Amino acid sequence: MDNKLVLVTGVTGYIGGRLVPELLKAGYRVRAMARNPRRLQDRDWYDDVEVVEADAGDRHQLNEALEGVDVAYYLIHALGTGKRFESRDRHTALTFSAAARDAGVGRIVYLGGLYPADEELSPHLDSRREVGEILLASGVPTTVLRAAVILGSGSASFEMLRYLTDRLPVMVTPRWLDTRIQPIAVRDVLHYLVGSASMPPEVSRGFDIGGPDVLTYRDMMQRYAAAANLKPRRIVTLPLLTPSLSSHWVGLVTPVPSSIARPLVDSLIHEVVCKEHDIAQYVADPQPGLIGFDRAVELALKRVQDLDVTTSWASAATPGAPSDPFPSDPDWSGGSLYVDERESAVSTTPERLWSVIEGIGGGNGWYSWRLGWWARGVLDRVFGGPGLRRGRRNPNDLSVGDPLDWWRVEEIEDLKLLRLRAEMRLPGLAWLELIVDQDDEMRTIFRQRALFHPHGLPGQLYWWAIKPFHGVVFGGMQQNIAAAAQRDDPSRWKPSRKSP
Repeated sequence: MDNKLVLVTGVTGYIGGRLVPELLKAGYRVRAMARNPRRLQDRDWYDDVEVVEADAGDRHQLNEALEGVDVAYYLIHALGTGKRFESRDRHTALTFSAAARDAGVGRIVYLGGLYPADEELSPHLDSRREVGEILLASGVPTTVLRAAVILGSGSASFEMLRYLTDRLPVMVTPRWLDTRIQPIAVRDVLHYLVGSASMPPEVSRGFDIGGPDVLTYRDMMQRYAAAANLKPRRIVTLPLLTPSLSSHWVGLVTPVPSSIARPLVDSLIHEVVCKEHDIAQYVADPQPGLIGFDRAVELALKRVQDLDVTTSWASAATPGAPSDPFPSDPDWSGGSLYVDERESAVSTTPERLWSVIEGIGGGNGWYSWRLGWWARGVLDRVFGGPGLRRGRRNPNDLSVGDPLDWWRVEEIEDLKLLRLRAEMRLPGLAWLELIVDQDDEMRTIFRQRALFHPHGLPGQLYWWAIKPFHGVVFGGMQQNIAAAAQRDDPSRWKPSRKSP
């Protein structure tokens, strides 16, 4: 291995965040690349890696990030970023491959999608295929791993399967439920990714990777139900359900928004079964063997139940959050800014107040007008936003970059500040700040600020349309959080790893 330096892109995403500790265990030096390195500070491995700030589409930043790198993991895709995700994928792959070649990188490793030959592919799978071909043509020895459904706690595919099966004991389904799929456990994906770093330089090609079971999606749902101790699901196939309608249905039933569900559903119309297992010639299969579907589901469910979901599909960065400047930042673009600000003294300790603040959202709710939040969440889902179903990674603890219902954690300082940026569908940018302070009399002060930066006339109209409800929504939140903190419940808060 010669203590190779490995660059990992996409470290805030599902696979990248799990790959880093596996590479460290294998003895590699790791450089983690992120557009917003703050989002990595609470990772257990943060102090063991070199962190570099760079955008994979920026050639100048890539030149610095790739300097001295032996192996570069390309774990980037534009899934869920809009209708032009294919062109973004193409541009980023071309930029990265050229920078890797000029930097003298010894190998690129890419995790793409498994796809059938000689078929017109869905936009998602076709983009994955094209990115693999661009990297293989880069002049740098490249390993392209092609996987179908990845089974693991927090993966978008697993969450879609989980929520559909959990919530719908009887369902009318589209024809793609009878398409054959060869899923693979995330542990086995990570095994092949790590092993690919040491392939001989003359090897530059793609490999199909999959688990030991070939199943239909219908089979997967029934076997998931058995593993989760649910009754067998009653499934009726309806040919009229198109991929478009199916994606909206998935978006309403599961936490996966239709912007991500659509490309996933489009891909499920294809039979995705491995055509070869040549990877074993260069990376031995894990011992005691590849993980089967039932065992993979058991492992994923245990992680969910133990609150040990280290990364999820919702962890990945999305354009506009949380990288855009906050209104107090020096490079704030200016313009109209509306603020709803409230303050109250709370008869409790800062720790107890902070415990309630850091536990907000998800199953704990928003301490405000429940019907209003629910209705706004449903409306957001209808228009393709995340709504309130993403929940939270952990019921008590938050980190920068965590999804929190339709918000994302932009900044957090223990016992002081929680700043959330809205990712709901809005004609502008919005933030919510919850602040703990003390006055000169050492009383605990709770400050709450909602900020909105409108985009054009629609943004202005939106603000003034919802302003009459602020007293109910934000005023109620202020009062109810304070009341919850003043109860005699024990504090749930524990200092984060980065707390002094």
